[in-house]
Amino acid sequence: MAVYKCKYRIGFTDIYKNNEINNRAIIKILENAGGMHSDSIKCGYSDVERTGRGWVILAWKIKVLSRPKYNTEVETHTWVRDINKIFTYRDYEIYDEDGKLAVIATSKWAMIDTKRGKIAEITPEIEKDYNPEEKSVFEERKIDKLTEPDTVILKKDCSVLRGDIDMNAHVHNINYLNYAYETLPDEVYENNIFKNIEIMYKRQIKLGDKIVCLYTKEENKHIVTIKSEDEKTLHAIVELY
Repeated sequence: MAVYKCKYRIGFTDIYKNNEINNRAIIKILENAGGMHSDSIKCGYSDVERTGRGWVILAWKIKVLSRPKYNTEVETHTWVRDINKIFTYRDYEIYDEDGKLAVIATSKWAMIDTKRGKIAEITPEIEKDYNPEEKSVFEERKIDKLTEPDTVILKKDCSVLRGDIDMNAHVHNINYLNYAYETLPDEVYENNIFKNIEIMYKRQIKLGDKIVCLYTKEENKHIVTIKSEDEKTLHAIVELY
């Protein structure tokens, strides 16, 4: 099955202003669709104990074309493309209840040896199981590397909480978006919905870690850089526009 399809009904916790789906819920839908696709070919979360392999996300690039409303059903299409031995891209389309394309996204993933905690080779057998597609939702097939801004407008200290941690004992990837939102100035957060989201993950954050979030604005982009408390370790960069 090259293209995996699944449906989701938008609930109360998935919406923001105007009863429309929020960006956190969009990432949740995308991530779950990809996970279920992997489960369907016996290469997902349910198979980690058997295979000793798991997937870790390296980057997101998401564009919101329109926002489906509360209590409507959306359908997500996802597929893998451009696999090599080190990483793969996974693309997504979310369609609203009327069949209109609402969201496009691409993501970059690496396979991890869960016992050693190191990058594992994506074998030809795994590639065959995923049956990669040629189609790319963006004209540019690669996700550009994000770079740290030269300036900082404001800084916010954060502590990692239990609720931020996922099954892999580190901060779940959606929560990096939460940290970015908490860092935005009030007027920026209140007056922007953000149709474009880009996240680059560099180093995992664990329970009890103290982090600092550095905000700046470059042209139309609101950028939050997430670093260790001493600012020596880069954990992630989030761009919203």
